[in-house]
Amino acid sequence: MMILSEQSLSVFDGMNRWLERGWLSQLNRAFARFLFDQDAHADGAVFWAGALLSRQLDRGEVYLDLQKLCSNPGLTLGLPNEAAWQAGQLVSPDNWQPVVDYRLTDWQTALGNSVLVTSGAGNTPMVLDGCRLYLRRYWHYQQTVNNGIQQRLAPIRDSLPIGLLQPLQTLFDSSPEQPDWQKIACVLALRCRFSIITGGPGTGKTTTLTKLLALLITLHDLEQVSDNPRKLTILLAAPTGKAAARVSESIGKAVEQLAVADAIKQDLPKKASTLHRLLGSRHGTRQFAYHRNNPLVADMVIVDEASMIDLEMMACLLDALPPTAHLILLGDKDQLASVEAGAVMGDLCHGAEHSAYNKATVQWLKHYAGDKLPTSSTGSAINQQTTMLRYSHRFNEHSGIGQLAKAVNNGDVALARSILNDTARYADLLPLPAPAYLKHRSNPQSESANKLLKTLVLVNGDDVHDGKPIARGYAFYRDIIQRQRPTDSSQYQVWAKQVLQAFDTFQVLCALRQGPWGVAGLNQRIADWLLPQRKPGLWYEGRPVMVTRNDYNLGLMNGDIGITLQDASGKLKVVFPQDNPLADGSLRWLSPMRLPEVATAFAITVHKSQGSEFNHVLLALPEHTSPVLTRELVYTGITRAKENFTLLESKAGVLGQAILSTCK
Repeated sequence: MMILSEQSLSVFDGMNRWLERGWLSQLNRAFARFLFDQDAHADGAVFWAGALLSRQLDRGEVYLDLQKLCSNPGLTLGLPNEAAWQAGQLVSPDNWQPVVDYRLTDWQTALGNSVLVTSGAGNTPMVLDGCRLYLRRYWHYQQTVNNGIQQRLAPIRDSLPIGLLQPLQTLFDSSPEQPDWQKIACVLALRCRFSIITGGPGTGKTTTLTKLLALLITLHDLEQVSDNPRKLTILLAAPTGKAAARVSESIGKAVEQLAVADAIKQDLPKKASTLHRLLGSRHGTRQFAYHRNNPLVADMVIVDEASMIDLEMMACLLDALPPTAHLILLGDKDQLASVEAGAVMGDLCHGAEHSAYNKATVQWLKHYAGDKLPTSSTGSAINQQTTMLRYSHRFNEHSGIGQLAKAVNNGDVALARSILNDTARYADLLPLPAPAYLKHRSNPQSESANKLLKTLVLVNGDDVHDGKPIARGYAFYRDIIQRQRPTDSSQYQVWAKQVLQAFDTFQVLCALRQGPWGVAGLNQRIADWLLPQRKPGLWYEGRPVMVTRNDYNLGLMNGDIGITLQDASGKLKVVFPQDNPLADGSLRWLSPMRLPEVATAFAITVHKSQGSEFNHVLLALPEHTSPVLTRELVYTGITRAKENFTLLESKAGVLGQAILSTCK
């Protein structure tokens, strides 16, 4: 057994103190101990760097930025007493000393002299790239992503065929946008093999995509010189099953409105798959069937909801693409990043709001899009292929949801508060007046918030206030289960479909898993309010469940939601939509015993809601701040709502603190 030196004892004693306070996990400390076992003579800074790097991965960061660590350690590490760090008031100096004492040069010297670290290729556990410290696996992923995108950024056309100009004009002749960002997005995507289209809810990302695909198919046909022309192979994907189903439905509707020939409509992809299914995931491994040595058969791959893609998945996707394949990413750069490490979309879209196009890009856009944009000398190569859609077709200046999302995204706490309080102007916010709650609006308490939550949960389809219908709650789907149960077994499919659609009109979202205002506490309370007479046990009629692990045998994906119902024989089954039930009505009735891991879904985390939309969203904030409670989380929660949004603060000031806390 290796004996710790005096210096190492001091290092690991310090880590133990961090462990006691929750600033490190057992896994973080274990990685530092692994490094010690590889090289017991390394400087203590190497072990601390390893522990902090492991901690950053837990927080979704793929590297430890040493420069930021030295200039602002509290914000960099997301530690609980950030205010004390910023003010320079360190509460227990001995506990913080190991990190505070190291300067940037100390970190770089210690790591540079260690056999555990290299600056590039090799087999060391860590890689130091400038001021960024990576685990080797994540450094490799980063290189794969960088190289895969860079090789697709070079223009592949100096001009567009004359035959494409008329279709381009026809598709965008009625656009109200000035500049026409949707047209700009399409024109840019025709120039290279990589493109990003980002924008908030309702800005027309799916509409833009369908127009772009029609143009790409037309362009392909115009550029064919073979006597045996072939069709483009276009693959459409999304990170989750729920997101894939939604984009399939959205594209189906958008194609109907498309002003192109029926032959082109027939060639457009109608069905999206999950990225795991696209790449051919192998059960029990991190490997996929498709990779560099067995690439996908595709001319073009489009990924919707790209903000949900983590670094590892993006690297695997790029590794599986043929060199000539186009990659188009769509998503909202301001949404939450993936639960796994790596905010890929946010990083790629850095500066997108500034439209930092260089002279060559501006000339291309002027010639083919007809918009004269200012020239910038600061835009990156990726900026030249990135378009941010700005005109919301869903939310206008009278929409509280749209205005609130914008205020939160801009970090404007005062404006967000003002919008939430102006319910007379914004009818889509707080749709049900609740005097007990609003009376204490400036200092909402947990009890009054709980009363409003119960009230909204128990709203059914018949409730009105001042002669107007109230946004439906969970009582709406419960009443369909209890009051509209068919007597004819042939009608059970129709009934179950109505239940699923009714459940989708309302959703409670929260930031945390545990606690009275987390998933666990909210699900218990809602079940007690809604179904007080339910049978004891885990399974009961009316229980909504969300799949938390992919099951390709059953065709269930992480994020899919089903409702527990009695079938015609009286047995409990969980009913799931299949391949867009709104279009074809197909459903699956599965025994609870056959399901993969599932969780009750009256309340789900904002992370789990990504890729979904609901008519009415209730976002419940916890009684205390948390590293996960950020501006991006609040923004994502708000933008899941299509018609109505309600905010619940269980403690005054939590919203403001969340808006001021950002992942960026």
